[in-house]
Amino acid sequence: MSIGTDAYRYWQAKEVRRPDDVRTTTPLDWQVEKYREAERRLTLRHLPSAAGPTGPATAADALTKLALSESVRRTVLRHRGGTVHTALELGATWSEVAAALDCAPDEARAALRAYAEEQRQRHEDDLRAGQNPTGLSPGQYRAALALVDLADHERTPDAEHGPGT
Repeated sequence: MSIGTDAYRYWQAKEVRRPDDVRTTTPLDWQVEKYREAERRLTLRHLPSAAGPTGPATAADALTKLALSESVRRTVLRHRGGTVHTALELGATWSEVAAALDCAPDEARAALRAYAEEQRQRHEDDLRAGQNPTGLSPGQYRAALALVDLADHERTPDAEHGPGT
């Protein structure tokens, strides 16, 4: 059995009652799967044959659903800046990114700045600790910040195609 399989089995059996019960490395799809299981039990409780194959709904299901709602929200927000960065690198404009986030382009730019700074710091911390550096190297950091200067409807110069093409 692989480590991934062991980790998944551990996750399936794990009780989640607080967002902090979920490690930051837990894949989003695992979180959503557990959320859906709790949601299904809670939804089925309104049917005449409420006890499905996993048993009747409990308060623990509602707490799991609440805790996972928050954990999923945190996970998505943690990845937001990196996804903004990727979208721009692949040819999205600031206006398109802002529309996807339902915010102003300057708010989207702030997400990229925060992400770039966090990743630059991670790179420096790894180097100081003598570890293989992750995050953004100084050159990658400068390239990420250069994206901030693009006009709202401007695409990256080296992006071959816009979104969806």
